[in-house]
Amino acid sequence: MRFKITLCTALTALFLVHLAAAQDVPMKSIFNGKNLKGWTVQPEDNIWWTVDEGTIYVENDPTKTGSTLWTKKEYGDFVVQADFLLGKGVVDSGIFLRSEKDQIQIGISGSLKRDMTGSPYIPGKSYPVEAQGVAKLLKLDDWNTMKVRLVDQTYTVWLNGQEVMTYTSENMPEKGPIGLQLHPNNEMSIRFKNILVGKL
Repeated sequence: MRFKITLCTALTALFLVHLAAAQDVPMKSIFNGKNLKGWTVQPEDNIWWTVDEGTIYVENDPTKTGSTLWTKKEYGDFVVQADFLLGKGVVDSGIFLRSEKDQIQIGISGSLKRDMTGSPYIPGKSYPVEAQGVAKLLKLDDWNTMKVRLVDQTYTVWLNGQEVMTYTSENMPEKGPIGLQLHPNNEMSIRFKNILVGKL
């Protein structure tokens, strides 16, 4: 019995150490505040993404074409943190994790017609879970901070310092880029700044 208790205690301590390490991982800026060095745009002919006053600014063109700004680097397990400011129109944006399959929503869901910030969107599954407490946390006219921690296929999301969602996905690639989305068929704008990544 004593051995079982000791083993359980040791495993619990190891888990807590790993969790603390994940929370306190050193973060590195991936946006220099001057240009889009280290990023790539899809589609390639960029008329959407600009750098303005130390922020990344994106707005739909008249054809309402969508676009994604991807990191050139790929990441396995990581923590990503970014500040965002909702702009004009019906903001429908998000952060892609390793591919276009797993996205953390920012703003209004085009399908549900309501705010789903912090919730995962997966093609074919829509929103398998909904982030909790967002209505009280989300600032509509000021900067917000979103943090996402991805380990294997499980991601946890914090909004303005409060944990709002954890979800385990399926069939995620082991490695891939991080993306910022401009949703098609909208008239909208959004800004990002202080984009940091820490490898786990």
